[in-house]
Amino acid sequence: MSDALRSARDRDRAGRARNARPRDSLGRPLPYGAEGVPQIPDDLDLTPAETVDEAQRLLDDGLPFQAHEVLEAAWKTAGPETRELWRALAQYGAGLTHAKRGNARGAVSLLERAADNIARWIGDPPAELDVRGLQHHAFRLAARIEQEGIEAMTEDDLRPTLRR
Repeated sequence: MSDALRSARDRDRAGRARNARPRDSLGRPLPYGAEGVPQIPDDLDLTPAETVDEAQRLLDDGLPFQAHEVLEAAWKTAGPETRELWRALAQYGAGLTHAKRGNARGAVSLLERAADNIARWIGDPPAELDVRGLQHHAFRLAARIEQEGIEAMTEDDLRPTLRR
């Protein structure tokens, strides 16, 4: 691939921007041709239960960026009744990703935003999501990062349980 083509944005068949560069386990782009981790397909379409199962598996494996991508796919395919909840959960995954990357400011900002948005959920959550537990975990984790520093967070702190 020429340098000119690499500098242009990657596009899918419909002309939408897509980054085809490989990524590391925390979602950071690697050079073209490098060995990256498998990416979540852009057209992923899972049931709510399958989404939560897959996101939980990825969180348990220490892959919050990939969990974020799964939750983002649910957000993009959800109907209006659950779209904002899935968006909040995708923000949560992004906050956990920033924490793993050592970006305290980004982690706190996204975790607080996710917790605020999760708090807006009313009713029975899809796939038995523990929305109140996730909301509290996100707020507590953001506060701990601010008070104790990102270095004090353990792997277990960054692996929430999504279901009740």
